[in-house]
Amino acid sequence: MKILIVEDEYEIANLIRETLERESFSCDIARDGLTALDRFQAWEPDVIILDLMLPKLDGLEVCNRIRQKAVVKDPYILMLTAKGEEIDRIIGLSTGADDYLVKPFSPRELVARVRALLRRSLRQMEVSSQLHRTQHFQLDLDQHIAQRQLPDQTLETLDLTTLEFNLLSTFMSYPNRVWSRSQLIDKLWGNDFFGDDRVVDTHIRRLRKKIEPDPANPTFIKTVIGIGYKFEDNG
Repeated sequence: MKILIVEDEYEIANLIRETLERESFSCDIARDGLTALDRFQAWEPDVIILDLMLPKLDGLEVCNRIRQKAVVKDPYILMLTAKGEEIDRIIGLSTGADDYLVKPFSPRELVARVRALLRRSLRQMEVSSQLHRTQHFQLDLDQHIAQRQLPDQTLETLDLTTLEFNLLSTFMSYPNRVWSRSQLIDKLWGNDFFGDDRVVDTHIRRLRKKIEPDPANPTFIKTVIGIGYKFEDNG
């Protein structure tokens, strides 16, 4: 597994690399945001450890640009932030980070977070081949293709991250079921989740932007006040 470390502090970057290489991961280092984007394109890492404060381009913008790129392998992103910075800024609407880690952190916790992210990939590879269909959506779990039916009856392929795809698949598998944040975390992350349950809201908003005609007034993913969310596609 390949891990791209994006960190401008020399000692921290080398510590992360030495820690992960002892665990048999292949690592590369970028020390600014623009270099990180170049290495991401050329190297196609499985995980990106991304510092928030970077020269040339900050971590939030790097994360946002990575998520906007059409790639075969969508990497997991672990954001690093200094103690006391607002977590909402790290896992905000436009970033698409999968997890965050507050400095200073122990090498053991870093390895645990990375392994947790990679275990998600292994679970996703074990999903059996099948199609999920509702009135307006079709998911091919084997080919990892999500499509939406347009008013003219043609199918539009949706550009979803791995987590967004799995979130939509979960909703489509249980239409009209109301999910709490904790239930969605258990379903999508299991025991590998370390963060704040508000990260669910972040991914819901990102998914709505991609599937809803009007994300501000959602037709398919409804908010159930005081509980969580449910998916409706009844016509």
